[in-house]
Amino acid sequence: MAGLLGSVALIVVATAVIWKGSAYFERAAERLSKYYGLPVAVHGAIVVAVGSSFPEISSVVISTVVHDEFSLGVGAIVGSAIFNLLVIPALAALSSEELRSTRDIVHKDAQFYVISVLILFIVFALGATYVPGGTNRAAILTPTLVAVPLMAYGIYVFLHQQDASEHVADETHSVRPGREWGMLGVGLVVITVGVEGMVQGALALGVIFDTPTFLWGLTVIAAGTSLPDAFVSVRAAKNDDSVTSLTNVLGSNTFNLLVAIPVGVLLAGRATIDFLVAIPTMGFLGFVTLVFIVFIRTDLELSDREAYTLLGLYVVFVCWMALESVGLIETVSGI
Repeated sequence: MAGLLGSVALIVVATAVIWKGSAYFERAAERLSKYYGLPVAVHGAIVVAVGSSFPEISSVVISTVVHDEFSLGVGAIVGSAIFNLLVIPALAALSSEELRSTRDIVHKDAQFYVISVLILFIVFALGATYVPGGTNRAAILTPTLVAVPLMAYGIYVFLHQQDASEHVADETHSVRPGREWGMLGVGLVVITVGVEGMVQGALALGVIFDTPTFLWGLTVIAAGTSLPDAFVSVRAAKNDDSVTSLTNVLGSNTFNLLVAIPVGVLLAGRATIDFLVAIPTMGFLGFVTLVFIVFIRTDLELSDREAYTLLGLYVVFVCWMALESVGLIETVSGI
């Protein structure tokens, strides 16, 4: 019991540390975007999304390099993508008068995110079928294979860079860039410390309950490391900035899938994914992605009713994983 309480306490403290670091980061990123004259869509989809994804990429790096648990990091990435799509937009919609979408968000950011999900699915499939040693159970990811999603993200950045080059910025003289870059760095360091504590707590829970680390990455670490995204999107929605609120979610997920997982593979040199576990969870991610896109396209607004539907889907997902972990159902082999 003492070990369980200690692990839970560690995760709670780590979550608070990540939240504090995300607050430092969000303020600095917003001021730097104004200083450099970035358009709102680029600020949300690239600057804020990449920065608020730092906990997720940290979870992959720390899990792989420090604890030799690549599957924990992958679980955190996939679980975070599900949390980001179902929980964060719902909270943003419920905490603001209205959460408006735009055709640019639907036809550019959302569609590229769909492409990123398909690319990662294809990479997993290639790792199981064409890489020597891969089987219908184990997908082996190599540096050559993960170069594909990295190149895809390069295209994503290029498209947004074109938007930035065409944008005419308003002049601002109230921002001190050196100070803000320093504050941004402090925020990232604080987030890293929090992620390490959360990873250790999740590994301890895996030992206590004798469950795969992928499960704890998919739920506990995913929710904890998504706090910066939630903080940014909800605050933007309250400030009537729906574009940043939604593009942050989509941009963060795109970065996580196309960059964070490949970085873990590059650090490990070679990594193995449980294909039979990855496919059902990636399938659920694909399903909720389509639901999310339909909701934000309908009347170009995420209504309160749709927000509650998204939250309900996340409850279904958590219950599904819980039932799998205790063996009451067996739809996902390996959990």
